[in-house]
Amino acid sequence: MKVLLSIKPEYVEKIFTGEKKFEYRKSIFQKKNIKTVVIYSTMPVGKVVGEFEIGEILSAHPNEIWGMTKEHSGVNECFYNEYFKDRCLAHAIQIRNIIVYNVAKPLNEVVMTNNAPQSFCYLEN
Repeated sequence: MKVLLSIKPEYVEKIFTGEKKFEYRKSIFQKKNIKTVVIYSTMPVGKVVGEFEIGEILSAHPNEIWGMTKEHSGVNECFYNEYFKDRCLAHAIQIRNIIVYNVAKPLNEVVMTNNAPQSFCYLEN
């Protein structure tokens, strides 16, 4: 099974260049058989642009996650701390085997609605 994640274009670019090897989330999917993340690049791009295989999903206190992932975070510590402010749990999805689509897809080719998920949504392949 796959999930569709909404990711800002600046971070999508860092994923595609290999600078960002972890995608941070405040909440994580409950289904355990998720193997692939499909990337929706938010506005102004507004398209499904690629996908990646999930390595590990790390879940721990934000300070612990930062210590384990900061070298390949693709974000600065200030941004990271603000994102997880007042949180006791952070999730880091390890990015592996990136596929950049030759032609970006409109959102409605991937999901039934034309509304991007706030965080993520499940895809039935």
